[in-house]
Amino acid sequence: MNSIGLRAQEPVPLAGATLILPLAETSVHAGFPSPAEDYLVKRIDLNAILITHPQATFVFRVAGDSMREHGIFDGDMLLIDRAIKPCHGHIVVAVVDGEYAVKQLYLRSGRLKLKAGNPTYPDIVPAEGQTVEVWGVATCSIKQFQR
Repeated sequence: MNSIGLRAQEPVPLAGATLILPLAETSVHAGFPSPAEDYLVKRIDLNAILITHPQATFVFRVAGDSMREHGIFDGDMLLIDRAIKPCHGHIVVAVVDGEYAVKQLYLRSGRLKLKAGNPTYPDIVPAEGQTVEVWGVATCSIKQFQR
């Protein structure tokens, strides 16, 4: 595990497996409860909803809390799409001097900065001669609750 956000491992692309789950006809209310409905309308393929470019999409597990203000926490899994052009404001995985990091991309007036989502962590501002490559764009965060 490195000190800036992601476990250092070689990324593995998602396989072509399909996961189809039932989709309830009604939404779940986070405020006041509504009467439950006992039937399902259709089935959905999570790959079709979450993944635009299957051959360019990878999964990383997050280590650390430097992105908590963006809702990304230790142990979450990120879907990273390498086919999306990184833009200002995107959450990205970058390779900084050979180590992976997840940060928010700041790209204005020719300046590149990787912004932490936690005030206790410094932003990464590339120094002269430092190698920084935006590796891919985060499209989804998957978290597991306690069972």
